[in-house]
Amino acid sequence: MNIYWFGQNCFKIEGEKSILVTDPFDNSLGLKVPRLAADVITLSQPDNETNNEKSIKGVGENPPFLIASAGEYEVKNIFIYGIAADSKETEKKKGATQNLIYRFEIDGVSLAHLGNLDHILENGQMETLEGVDILIIPVGGNSTINAKQATEVISQLEPRIVIPMAYDLPGLKLKGKLDGISSFCKEIGVCPKENLNKFKISKKDLPQQDLQVVILQP
Repeated sequence: MNIYWFGQNCFKIEGEKSILVTDPFDNSLGLKVPRLAADVITLSQPDNETNNEKSIKGVGENPPFLIASAGEYEVKNIFIYGIAADSKETEKKKGATQNLIYRFEIDGVSLAHLGNLDHILENGQMETLEGVDILIIPVGGNSTINAKQATEVISQLEPRIVIPMAYDLPGLKLKGKLDGISSFCKEIGVCPKENLNKFKISKKDLPQQDLQVVILQP
């Protein structure tokens, strides 16, 4: 599969038979809005005003299948598990789910996309994500977990590959300032020297021992 990042939480994951796009955004973020086609779209925060799912075209004649709620789905050879990911404290305050995290099974590889997670994982969330190969995780702080918290979540799940997201980028416009990727690299201690435009991976190529951190270039 091929994995591309476009900034914030937006990724394109290309499997052998299907394409998934996560959290497409509009131009209010100050980043270049990608023109994408997909079989499936997932939204981490369905009520987020920057969501731009209508900009994503279908791969064939049909429009993309939109997932914006917790549950189990199977779409074009992709198994998708949407998980409510608010902390118990947040649920008590707001009374409704504000964040979804997702587990994807594509081409025999298991990926987790943690959306706008703002707390260390709780027991039920950890159990659903147990054994993931690739962890896509926010690291910039502000309204999500910061670099230190991200390393704690990585220790909780022990993935083989980590791809950081939701950190400061040139031109990014948000109400609060995000930390840069250097904060995470300092905390985790194993960042690569080069950023990639595309990450290509297959089940047979997954690292068996040491954790691999992949930094993607939007």
